[in-house]
Amino acid sequence: METNGAHPYIPNSAPALKQEMLDSVGVASADELYAAIPERLRFRGRLDVPEALASEYELRRHLETLLSHNTSTSEVLSFLGGGCWPHHVPAVVDEVVNRAEFMTSYYGETHGDHGKLQALFEYASMVGELVGLDAVSLPTYDWATAAATAISMAARRTGRPAALVPASTSPERLSVIRGYCEPRTAVRTVGFDPSTGLLDLTGLEAALGDDVACLYLETPGYLGVVEAHAHEALAAARARGALGVVGVDPLSLGVLAAPARYGADIVCGELQPLGIHQGYGGGQAGFLATDDSEEWIAEYPTFLIGLAPTSVSGEYGFGEVAWERISYVQRGDAHEYTGTTQNLWAIGAAVYLALLGPQGLAELGRGLMQRASYAASRLAEVPGVSVPLSGVPFKEVVASFEHATVAGVNRELRRRGIFGGIDLSTAFPDLGQAALLCFTEIHSRTDIDRLVDALAEIVR
Repeated sequence: METNGAHPYIPNSAPALKQEMLDSVGVASADELYAAIPERLRFRGRLDVPEALASEYELRRHLETLLSHNTSTSEVLSFLGGGCWPHHVPAVVDEVVNRAEFMTSYYGETHGDHGKLQALFEYASMVGELVGLDAVSLPTYDWATAAATAISMAARRTGRPAALVPASTSPERLSVIRGYCEPRTAVRTVGFDPSTGLLDLTGLEAALGDDVACLYLETPGYLGVVEAHAHEALAAARARGALGVVGVDPLSLGVLAAPARYGADIVCGELQPLGIHQGYGGGQAGFLATDDSEEWIAEYPTFLIGLAPTSVSGEYGFGEVAWERISYVQRGDAHEYTGTTQNLWAIGAAVYLALLGPQGLAELGRGLMQRASYAASRLAEVPGVSVPLSGVPFKEVVASFEHATVAGVNRELRRRGIFGGIDLSTAFPDLGQAALLCFTEIHSRTDIDRLVDALAEIVR
């Protein structure tokens, strides 16, 4: 799909411009730029791909046809969560993140996108206030990457080769943690009480050896319950010389204590609840936080934004902190590699937090817990359905089916225009045929009752 030799979607593709660029680097053709690639590695011939579409309209129609094969969570009543949750995104968040100076800017120098670094600093300041720590990174890819990075930082600080992680951690998150940390840091799991969903403190004591760099735990955990043993678990880890890493849903911090108050050395989590739309393959961003000591700052592989006074009295500027520590400078000698980050979502999270404020965040947190509690009580009333975990739920509830499979129940719910919960039966067989159901501020009492009534019809 070319016009006069220029591709409509590729900058500087007009023949005259391409020749000018070739002349500026002193080569006759683009082929000379690939001279270092051995002939045996070069592909000769045409790729087996469809012909180019002839117009922008055809391209749009083709993509919309592909997308129409899917049903999004905005088209039906959805109770899917487990790491990417259905939350309301205020219009002002979309308005700000879609501004050209934020939407189109790539992380780099600031001459073309004034105000970006200040916005990122404000994001870090608000997240730091939430978790009770002063140093907050720019976003990683997601919670899993943030958790894996936090564990790696703890391992370097302690010089120990192992980390403990609850067996109740999301299977996907645990897979990323293992893939990222091993073989440098062995990842071992600690069991949980199948009647409460809480960490098994007895098993933790037995697992805390002198080689353990840190204990990683989550509150609320993947199975939805608030980790009531967090303080005791982190104290036990500290007593054996290990550090404490806590993963959080930031919305919970409107009603729960900041992790730093009960012993966390590093806090990480997912920013998606803070004004980021659900997206298939996107819409995720993780954060890391520690105190602002030189020792911890040196361990961050990610960008950090700080402020400093300028030559004008009362004026401040914003810029990168300790730039020399990251892989852009250290290259192969860096602690870890960091590439493109999710900075646009940091802008959205900052807008969301500024909009809600402390009171709004507290009100939202209480509303989430009330919905989860109501849903748990209603689900327990349905014959053939039980709520096996007695721990306090935040916004997700595990429901078990006595005479039906989760797959079968979800098929029937789908026929009724409802997305059911995540199937836990393979990852957590001790819970039986169990589903993880999510309840947020977008769910009304009528929505929850509709789900319960549908389940009562399906499992009877």
